[in-house]
Amino acid sequence: MPMRLGTQMPTLDGATGWLNTAAQPALQPGRVTLIHFWAVSCHICHETMDAVVAMKDRYEPEGLQVVAVHMPRFEEDADEARVQNDIAEYHITQPVALDHERAIADRFENEYVPAFFLFGADGTLKFRAAGDKGFLKVEPKIREALGLPAEAAQ
Repeated sequence: MPMRLGTQMPTLDGATGWLNTAAQPALQPGRVTLIHFWAVSCHICHETMDAVVAMKDRYEPEGLQVVAVHMPRFEEDADEARVQNDIAEYHITQPVALDHERAIADRFENEYVPAFFLFGADGTLKFRAAGDKGFLKVEPKIREALGLPAEAAQ
Protein backbone atom coordinates (compact mmCIF):
# COMPACT_ATOMS: atom_id res chain seq x y z
CA MET A 1 0.00 0.00 0.00
CA PRO A 2 1.47 3.41 -0.90
CA MET A 3 2.36 5.89 1.80
CA ARG A 4 -0.69 7.91 2.82
CA LEU A 5 -0.94 11.69 2.73
CA GLY A 6 -0.32 13.11 6.19
CA THR A 7 2.30 10.47 7.04
CA GLN A 8 5.41 11.78 8.80
CA MET A 9 8.52 11.75 6.58
CA PRO A 10 10.52 8.54 7.06
CA THR A 11 14.23 8.73 7.75
CA LEU A 12 16.82 8.40 5.01
CA ASP A 13 18.77 5.85 7.05
CA GLY A 14 20.09 2.77 5.31
CA ALA A 15 21.64 4.30 2.20
CA THR A 16 24.52 2.22 0.88
CA GLY A 17 26.36 5.49 0.21
CA TRP A 18 25.97 9.21 -0.40
CA LEU A 19 27.13 11.34 -3.32
CA ASN A 20 27.38 15.16 -3.47
CA THR A 21 27.72 15.13 0.33
CA ALA A 22 30.15 13.62 2.81
CA ALA A 23 27.38 11.96 4.81
CA GLN A 24 23.63 11.75 5.13
CA PRO A 25 22.38 15.34 5.07
CA ALA A 26 20.71 16.76 8.14
CA LEU A 27 17.43 18.00 6.73
CA GLN A 28 16.29 21.22 8.32
CA PRO A 29 12.98 20.98 10.16
CA GLY A 30 10.32 23.45 9.16
CA ARG A 31 11.25 23.35 5.47
CA VAL A 32 9.43 21.83 2.52
CA THR A 33 11.26 18.71 1.33
CA LEU A 34 11.16 16.90 -2.01
CA ILE A 35 12.46 13.33 -2.10
CA HIS A 36 13.04 12.23 -5.70
CA PHE A 37 13.60 8.55 -6.56
CA TRP A 38 15.36 7.77 -9.85
CA ALA A 39 17.53 5.16 -11.60
CA VAL A 40 20.27 5.34 -14.21
CA SER A 41 18.38 2.90 -16.47
CA CYS A 42 15.14 4.91 -16.35
CA HIS A 43 14.42 6.80 -19.57
CA ILE A 44 11.69 8.95 -18.00
CA CYS A 45 14.07 9.82 -15.14
CA HIS A 46 16.54 11.16 -17.70
CA GLU A 47 13.80 13.09 -19.54
CA THR A 48 12.66 14.83 -16.34
CA MET A 49 16.02 15.29 -14.59
CA ASP A 50 16.81 18.73 -16.05
CA ALA A 51 13.44 19.99 -14.83
CA VAL A 52 13.95 18.46 -11.37
CA VAL A 53 17.33 20.21 -11.09
CA ALA A 54 15.77 23.47 -12.32
CA MET A 55 13.01 23.23 -9.67
CA LYS A 56 15.61 22.59 -6.99
CA ASP A 57 17.57 25.65 -8.10
CA ARG A 58 14.45 27.80 -8.47
CA TYR A 59 12.79 26.96 -5.16
CA GLU A 60 15.76 26.35 -2.86
CA PRO A 61 15.92 30.10 -2.03
CA GLU A 62 12.20 29.87 -1.15
CA GLY A 63 12.91 27.13 1.40
CA LEU A 64 12.78 23.89 -0.61
CA GLN A 65 15.29 21.16 0.22
CA VAL A 66 15.75 18.28 -2.23
CA VAL A 67 17.28 14.84 -1.85
CA ALA A 68 17.65 12.43 -4.76
CA VAL A 69 17.50 8.72 -4.04
CA HIS A 70 19.06 6.41 -6.62
CA MET A 71 17.03 3.21 -6.56
CA PRO A 72 18.37 0.57 -8.96
CA ARG A 73 15.90 -1.30 -11.12
CA PHE A 74 18.48 -3.80 -12.36
CA GLU A 75 21.73 -5.18 -10.95
CA GLU A 76 23.84 -3.13 -13.38
CA ASP A 77 22.15 0.07 -12.09
CA ALA A 78 24.09 -0.37 -8.84
CA ASP A 79 27.33 0.56 -10.63
CA GLU A 80 28.34 3.72 -8.75
CA ALA A 81 30.35 4.99 -11.73
CA ARG A 82 27.16 5.04 -13.84
CA VAL A 83 25.38 7.01 -11.13
CA GLN A 84 28.28 9.48 -10.93
CA ASN A 85 28.21 9.87 -14.73
CA ASP A 86 24.50 10.79 -14.60
CA ILE A 87 25.15 13.22 -11.74
CA ALA A 88 27.76 14.96 -13.91
CA GLU A 89 25.72 14.84 -17.12
CA TYR A 90 22.54 16.23 -15.55
CA HIS A 91 24.31 18.67 -13.20
CA ILE A 92 22.70 17.13 -10.12
CA THR A 93 23.90 19.11 -7.11
CA GLN A 94 21.54 17.94 -4.37
CA PRO A 95 22.57 15.09 -2.06
CA VAL A 96 22.13 11.69 -3.70
CA ALA A 97 21.44 8.62 -1.57
CA LEU A 98 22.49 5.31 -3.06
CA ASP A 99 19.62 3.04 -2.06
CA HIS A 100 21.07 -0.09 -3.56
CA GLU A 101 19.51 -2.34 -0.91
CA ARG A 102 16.15 -0.49 -1.13
CA ALA A 103 16.05 0.36 2.58
CA ILE A 104 14.85 3.91 1.86
CA ALA A 105 12.43 2.84 -0.89
CA ASP A 106 10.87 0.29 1.46
CA ARG A 107 10.47 2.90 4.20
CA PHE A 108 8.76 5.21 1.68
CA GLU A 109 6.69 2.28 0.35
CA ASN A 110 7.97 3.13 -3.11
CA GLU A 111 8.36 0.80 -6.10
CA TYR A 112 8.65 3.35 -8.91
CA VAL A 113 11.12 5.58 -10.69
CA PRO A 114 10.80 8.40 -11.16
CA ALA A 115 8.81 8.97 -8.00
CA PHE A 116 8.31 12.20 -6.08
CA PHE A 117 7.40 12.62 -2.41
CA LEU A 118 6.71 16.16 -1.22
CA PHE A 119 6.66 16.86 2.51
CA GLY A 120 5.38 20.11 3.97
CA ALA A 121 7.09 22.30 6.52
CA ASP A 122 5.30 20.25 9.19
CA GLY A 123 7.16 17.14 7.98
CA THR A 124 4.11 15.30 6.67
CA LEU A 125 3.46 13.96 3.18
CA LYS A 126 1.52 16.51 1.12
CA PHE A 127 1.86 14.93 -2.34
CA ARG A 128 3.27 11.88 -4.07
CA ALA A 129 3.45 10.97 -7.72
CA ALA A 130 5.27 8.70 -10.11
CA GLY A 131 6.09 8.65 -13.80
CA ASP A 132 5.96 11.39 -16.39
CA LYS A 133 2.27 12.20 -15.87
CA GLY A 134 2.74 12.52 -12.11
CA PHE A 135 5.82 14.66 -12.66
CA LEU A 136 3.66 17.32 -14.35
CA LYS A 137 1.96 17.99 -10.99
CA VAL A 138 5.16 18.30 -8.91
CA GLU A 139 5.98 21.97 -9.48
CA PRO A 140 2.47 23.29 -8.73
CA LYS A 141 2.47 21.22 -5.52
CA ILE A 142 5.89 22.60 -4.55
CA ARG A 143 4.59 26.14 -5.06
CA GLU A 144 1.51 25.34 -2.98
CA ALA A 145 3.58 23.80 -0.15
CA LEU A 146 5.86 26.84 -0.13
CA GLY A 147 2.86 29.18 0.02
CA LEU A 148 3.63 30.70 -3.38
CA PRO A 149 0.90 31.78 -5.78
CA ALA A 150 0.00 29.44 -8.61
CA GLU A 151 1.65 30.31 -11.90
CA ALA A 152 -0.50 31.28 -14.84
CA ALA A 153 -0.75 28.64 -17.57
CA GLN A 154 1.74 29.20 -20.35
